[in-house]
Amino acid sequence: MKIKMLLPLVFVAIAAPALADDGMAIIKRDCVTCHNISGPAPQTLKEVWNLKGPNLAYAGNKYREAWLVSWLQKPQRIRPAGEFYGNHIKIGDKHDVVDEATLKDHMVLSKADATAVAHELMELKQHDDLIAQEKLEPGTGSKMMGEMMFDKFLGCMACHRIEPDYGGLSGPEVYTASRRLQPQFIASFIRNPQAWEPKTWMPNKHVSDANLQKLVYYFDALAAGEGNGK
Repeated sequence: MKIKMLLPLVFVAIAAPALADDGMAIIKRDCVTCHNISGPAPQTLKEVWNLKGPNLAYAGNKYREAWLVSWLQKPQRIRPAGEFYGNHIKIGDKHDVVDEATLKDHMVLSKADATAVAHELMELKQHDDLIAQEKLEPGTGSKMMGEMMFDKFLGCMACHRIEPDYGGLSGPEVYTASRRLQPQFIASFIRNPQAWEPKTWMPNKHVSDANLQKLVYYFDALAAGEGNGK
């Protein structure tokens, strides 16, 4: 009679991938203290003064989802002087400078949580109507002519940087605009900033359709690093 040996069973623990929290739960828990996610946009100067972060009620009209996922894992400041310039500057030797001590770093998310949050943000589309009005043609334009229009003709560099440490402080940098923003949003916001944010400091320059198209091409060139060493 043969005796069968019973071998002991060996269980190997396999680590399960980390599961993300619910994206909207994260937003409601961690984001709404600084960001508006439901609208309306600020209607008074006092509300603008108290802003801590951009309005996310139309995030799905504004941002590129892949950029959101990447940025939330490694946030970098886009507005050198924070959301509201007046709260974060001090007098320098020759001109106002950013008071770094007043600025706070953005929270960092895991890849799973960043993906979940970005997905939920892309569902927030308060201004589909404004986006639908923009008809952009694919193509390219002259970076030099775009920069001349942006700086000399429209005076935008007084508030915006076209490369690190070159340009104004009060608005968001534009050399990353095409990587983070949808082109229709760029055109629509320049066309009528107050339609998106009634109390925004950005003026309506009444830019023509042709020049809006050129600015979108210009931001594409900046984001690609054409001619600026990046």
